[in-house]
Amino acid sequence: MKAVRYHRHGDSEVLVHEEAARPVPGAGQVLVKVAGTSFNPVDAAIRAGYLQQVFAVALPHVPGIDVAGTILELGRGVTDWNVGDEVVAFLPMNAAGAAAEYVLAPEKVLAAAPKTVELADAAALPAVGLTAWQALFEHADVKAGQTILINGAGGAVGGYAVQLSHQAGAKVTATASARSAERVRGYGADRIIDYTVTPVTEAAGEQFDVVLNLVTTSKQETADLVGLVREGGVLVSTTTPASEDATRGVRTVRVFARSDADQLTTLVARVDAGELRIDVADRRPFADLAAVHREAAAGQLAGKTVLLAG
Repeated sequence: MKAVRYHRHGDSEVLVHEEAARPVPGAGQVLVKVAGTSFNPVDAAIRAGYLQQVFAVALPHVPGIDVAGTILELGRGVTDWNVGDEVVAFLPMNAAGAAAEYVLAPEKVLAAAPKTVELADAAALPAVGLTAWQALFEHADVKAGQTILINGAGGAVGGYAVQLSHQAGAKVTATASARSAERVRGYGADRIIDYTVTPVTEAAGEQFDVVLNLVTTSKQETADLVGLVREGGVLVSTTTPASEDATRGVRTVRVFARSDADQLTTLVARVDAGELRIDVADRRPFADLAAVHREAAAGQLAGKTVLLAG
């Protein structure tokens, strides 16, 4: 089979599109014929070797933690899935990924793919959708009537976070540049702050029950975001850790998303019900993956990029 792999850690040039052995499913696994995967920043961090102490991978390694595809083979003991089922999953971080024609997936991480979008496009949902869900409902406990500031709403996680917060009945303030403002507004943001014009901490003009930080911030910027949290509220970050403000009862949480098939099934149901929109900014062949990593490092990716197997 064809796969994109790297044989050593390094920059984007270590990624090569080459022949690799087709994997064989073991007990509790299925073999998925990949329709698509997607680029996530953590793929680049693992490739560069920054996360070896957390996510040690065997080399050569295939990146791609998201997968959408069709089950081709069942491993021993798999009873809940059938050959031909279309599925999506957030794959284990330290396992071979989905930038290949075929990938192994533990049955416990699988969810049925949405029926209302192209199968490959569904690869834009699992990791970022679950990150948004867990940040909002496990860590921030977002409820109707609350106010939330989503810093970095123009990104992939931010798009889902705006939609889910709006649907939960929260009043959403979102930061976004001019190029993504219309899309973010369409997701349900009540107010948009253009961070390229005025820093969010200057433009906000109010405090919030929840601040969700999705961008890397300096120590001072992070402290300023904590200052935007209302007494007794919470700052949740997927990037920079923040210190709590005990005097005001403000807690802080750093999110490390995990695979959860039940939550992913809920997200898929919302997609099929027309309640949750999957946005794909670009579709590229696997052979372009090194270029996608390079463009991401240069800040040139405008949104979620799906990599296609065909």
